[in-house]
Amino acid sequence: MNIRLERPDDYREVECLIREAFWNVYQPGCVEHYLMHRLREDPSFVPELDYVVEEEGRVVAQIAYARGAYTPDGGEEQPFLLFGPVGVLPECQGKGYGSALIRFTLDRAKELGWPAVVITGNPAYYSRFGFEPAGRYGIHHAMVSREEEFPVFQIKVLDPARLPPVPGTYRDPACYEPSPEDVEAFDRQFPEKKKEVRPGQLRG
Repeated sequence: MNIRLERPDDYREVECLIREAFWNVYQPGCVEHYLMHRLREDPSFVPELDYVVEEEGRVVAQIAYARGAYTPDGGEEQPFLLFGPVGVLPECQGKGYGSALIRFTLDRAKELGWPAVVITGNPAYYSRFGFEPAGRYGIHHAMVSREEEFPVFQIKVLDPARLPPVPGTYRDPACYEPSPEDVEAFDRQFPEKKKEVRPGQLRG
């Protein structure tokens, strides 16, 4: 497989890939393709970690990173690295493309000097890459109270000596919460797909 940086001529192909990978997974339809579209123009975007996997001239997987905001209690806000979306074409899932891309970019993030990466995702899956519940480090997500269990918010420590002071609160970039109206308008640029309510979705 060829792991390389995303290029402008990949943009629509990558958005189609993300749409196929996430359609009806977490909600009827998906928002992730529009999130990627917005992220590239957002100040939080980290272009040096925007990678794809190319196989036989076709993009089969992608990952993107952004700067979230972490504020230690009584301290000043500082950037915190997160990734997502990360997607693999449905017909190519289970072949190791996503895992290879995650490991490659985590190593690259460490080379670039980032002390840690946070995500919101399935602990059973991401623990294989060394992610742990962020609450163990006193790092809490702004969307839930500190007393509430939130195991899907996880951290991968890349350089323990450079972790910021704790405890504190983390927030995703604003572009990670697009309006439903904007998502709908963007989705009309793509071939029509049926939205379905399925078991296990996070939003109906």
